[in-house]
Amino acid sequence: MASDPLAGRVALVTGASGGIGAAVARGLAAAGASVALGYARDATRADDLARELAAGGTRVLTAGADLADRAAALGLVTDVERELGPVDILVPNAGVGQIRERIDDVSDADWDHHLAVNLTAPFVLARRIAPGMQERGFGRILFISSVAAFTGGVVGAHYAASKAGLHGLTHWLASRLASDGVTVNALAPALIERTGMLPGATDDLRKRIPVGRLGTPDEVADMALAVLRNGYLTNQVFGLDGGMHPR
Repeated sequence: MASDPLAGRVALVTGASGGIGAAVARGLAAAGASVALGYARDATRADDLARELAAGGTRVLTAGADLADRAAALGLVTDVERELGPVDILVPNAGVGQIRERIDDVSDADWDHHLAVNLTAPFVLARRIAPGMQERGFGRILFISSVAAFTGGVVGAHYAASKAGLHGLTHWLASRLASDGVTVNALAPALIERTGMLPGATDDLRKRIPVGRLGTPDEVADMALAVLRNGYLTNQVFGLDGGMHPR
C-alpha cells in the first residue's frame, strides 16, 4: 500500500483549539504529518491537544497569535518554520462570528474585525507560505468558509462577506498555483456541533437540516483530509451542511 501523501509533511492549522480545528489536526497527525496548532486565546486546550498528539508520536507545536494582527500572523509562520520546518499544508480555520441581525447593527469595528480574522489573515498566511510550496513542488491550502457565503446566513453581513471573500481567494490562487503542485480549495460547513459558534443542537435547528441533525467536527475533518490528500482536486468549494443548500 502506498504511503499517505500527507506523511512527513508540515501542517499549520489555525483555530486548532476549537472543534473543527482540533479534529483536522488529529486527522493530520494520524496521517503522519507534523502539526502546528495555532490558537488565539485558549492555550490550555491547545496544550492539551498537543500532549495528546505528541503521545502518539507526532511532532507538534503550539503557537498563540492574534490573527487580527497581520504581523502576528506572519510571526506564527516564522515560529512554525523554526520549530518544524517549511509549511506544506495550510488550513486557516480560525474565524469569528458575532451575530448582528440588522445591517445598522454592524459597526465599523465589527466589519473590520471579521474581515481581518476571517479573510485577511488567511490571505496573509497564504501569501507568506505559497511561494515556498511552489518552489518545493507540493502544497495544500484549504480554507474553511461557511454556507453563509452562499446564502447570507444568519450571523450578519460582516460574517457572510468575509466568508464569501474566501471563495474568490480560492479561485484566484488555485488557477495560478496548480501547475506548481499546489492545490487550493475551500470547505463551507454549516451547523456543526461542539464548535465556538454552535456548542449544541436545538429542535428548531434540527428541523432546518434535511438530515435531521447537526454535523460533527469529525465529519468536517474527514472531508478536509480527503481534499488534502488529492493532488488532482483544486479550485473547488465544497458544501457540508446536511443538505440545507443544494449546489
